[in-house]
Amino acid sequence: MTRPMEPPPLPPFPPPLPAVRRTESDDSVLSPPPLPARARDDREFTPPPLPRLKKARNEALLLLLGVEWLFGFACLIGGLAVLASLPVLQFLSLGYLLESGGRIARTGRFRDGFIGVRVAARLGGIVLASWLFLLPVRFLADMAHDAEIIEPGGRVANGWWIGLYITMAVVFLHITLACARGGRLRYFLWPFNFIWLIGRLVRGGFYADARDRVWDFVVGLRLPHYFWLGFRGFAVAFAWLVLPVSLLALGHSRLPGAPVLGVFGAVSLAFLLLYLPFLQLRVAATNRVREGFNLFAVRDDFRRAPWAFAFAVVVTLLFALPLYLLKIEIVPQEAAWLPGLVFIAFIFPARLLAGWAMGRAAKRAEPRHWFFRWTGRLPLLPVAGFYVLIVFFTQYTSWNGVWSLYEQHAFLVPVPFFGM
Repeated sequence: MTRPMEPPPLPPFPPPLPAVRRTESDDSVLSPPPLPARARDDREFTPPPLPRLKKARNEALLLLLGVEWLFGFACLIGGLAVLASLPVLQFLSLGYLLESGGRIARTGRFRDGFIGVRVAARLGGIVLASWLFLLPVRFLADMAHDAEIIEPGGRVANGWWIGLYITMAVVFLHITLACARGGRLRYFLWPFNFIWLIGRLVRGGFYADARDRVWDFVVGLRLPHYFWLGFRGFAVAFAWLVLPVSLLALGHSRLPGAPVLGVFGAVSLAFLLLYLPFLQLRVAATNRVREGFNLFAVRDDFRRAPWAFAFAVVVTLLFALPLYLLKIEIVPQEAAWLPGLVFIAFIFPARLLAGWAMGRAAKRAEPRHWFFRWTGRLPLLPVAGFYVLIVFFTQYTSWNGVWSLYEQHAFLVPVPFFGM
């Protein structure tokens, strides 16, 4: 009989770590040895961060938005210049300038004075893209006209006319569809807008949606508001200017005491010019015509921001002087918008500065120190007197003679062609 054999015992698994004393004083507390330095370095290694593509996209988007804003601002100035050269519609241009200054006066922020720049960019982009797409139409029209002169009714002329009509239809349809989609540049560059139109017609409600969008866009322009504001600003300025300007115009007449009347008109006009820019903006800021005759409110605002008011008045009067050079010769009606462009470029900053001065005054409750108030008055009367002197002599250089004294483009309509 054999004896059963017992298997040998298994080795312990996992093998125990070598024990290391933590401290010399405590033999009972043991801990494993620290890992090698290379293991610690490998464990603490982190991969480099990935490139921030989102930030790059945001910076590119900001750049495009900045370019769009600059383009819209240029289109806005051009549009105001065109409106300023058209009778009656001149009040729209004046109303926009007053509204821009009035918003800055209410909020104290310069950026609030640039109204509708994005809308102007959209409209200007539509006009520019349409003009570029009409270049082939103009080219074909010239070629068809030349061919008709060379061989009237010939085969070549007929071919050019047929090509012209087909191109006109295609270009008109493409511009219409691009504008229907929103008028962005990418829609003008995309040649398959008819696919979008088909899908939109299949879903239904295209006419109602287009009608509502066009109506909202037209209402958002606020054309009646700007026209009414421009008319009220014009009326306030004309009510203040008519008497001193008339006395100034009588200064060189043969009436008894004419020189005395002329001097009195010049002095009164010089004092009036210190208040008039802010009186007009008070109408825009408060939407009340009676504020256009509140001289005491302007004086109180000057006491709270004297240097800002002085700077705005000096810029307004000095920027208006070079514009009288454009009144020496009459401008053809076809090119009336070109001088208007110069007028708007000078008067728009002056309106913004006047609103900025009123905004600074609204932020202060107490008048400034007497030193600032008196030093702020020093440049006002000399600049106003110099302006009145130049205005007086413009009646001898302007095409309209004495009537040019009433063409105060810095305060009335922004170009001296009100009656054209």
